[in-house]
Amino acid sequence: QVQLVESGGGLVQPGGSLRLSCAASGSIFSINYMGWYRQAPGEQRGLVASITSSGTTNYADSVKGRFTISRDNAKNTVYLQMNSLKPEDTAVYYCNAIIRRATMTGPISNYWGQGTQVTVSS
Repeated sequence: QVQLVESGGGLVQPGGSLRLSCAASGSIFSINYMGWYRQAPGEQRGLVASITSSGTTNYADSVKGRFTISRDNAKNTVYLQMNSLKPEDTAVYYCNAIIRRATMTGPISNYWGQGTQVTVSS
């Protein structure tokens, strides 16, 4: 019953910015990991950025210095601030999370959102 819902995608000019949000809802005890992945047409899905429960972040080389991932634990939400956007950033962006459900001893499962389209074009 846990769901991830992405928002914030859209059309933006090269050099512009967007901020993506991913909100987890349902019976959640803790979120161990959250990440953003993207998939362009005809390409495989790949990691953009991730953050662990301890705050450790990881970024794809192609977005380092331009994108920032962050979390709001109280809202069970992860954000991706995307600056200096390039046409090659165009893709569907997916939120991923590893979540412990319900209680301290609840099951740990992997979840994916439905995706949000980001298009960088003039």
